[in-house]
Amino acid sequence: MRTALTGIILAAVIACGSLANAADIAAGKAKAELCVGCHGENGISHIENTPSLAAQPDLFTQWQLVFFRAGARKNEQMQPIVEQLSNEDIRNLGAYYASLAPPKASKPDDDPELSRKGAQAAAGRRCASCHTDSYAGTKGVARVAGQREEYLVKALRDYKSGVRSGGAMATMANLAFSLSEEEIEALAHYLAHL
Repeated sequence: MRTALTGIILAAVIACGSLANAADIAAGKAKAELCVGCHGENGISHIENTPSLAAQPDLFTQWQLVFFRAGARKNEQMQPIVEQLSNEDIRNLGAYYASLAPPKASKPDDDPELSRKGAQAAAGRRCASCHTDSYAGTKGVARVAGQREEYLVKALRDYKSGVRSGGAMATMANLAFSLSEEEIEALAHYLAHL
């Protein structure tokens, strides 16, 4: 298992190395028509447990697409789509989604106390050391500010259980493993309302 995963990650690194050429945002927008049904117009998802992609860092989006394409991340809706993406498509999609305005909280914070607990959990786990002080992400690290709350809960639970792999899996799994269910819900609430 570990050897297979190492091979997949090595293939992803090699593929991303070839993703370094200039991207075409207009081509990425055209290719993103395949993504609108789930990830929403302008990258803002309105579907439960489906992330918004707007303003995700370019390299983060590229890495996730490569991980899906290589099979390191699994999702039955994503697999048939990513299998058909070329490295150029991935480069262009990363640039396109990075160029979009970030999502905003869909509703006002209805539980400021839960957000306070989430902010404490984020500070205690040093989330900003990777996701930046504004939680906007950088390079290969996800933007979590303004992300869908239930998606953040799902992602943290998946990291905690080891279901999710790809990218910073080891770091996220270690951090998420120690989170209580209350902390997961508080963190997700806090980050979604930034």
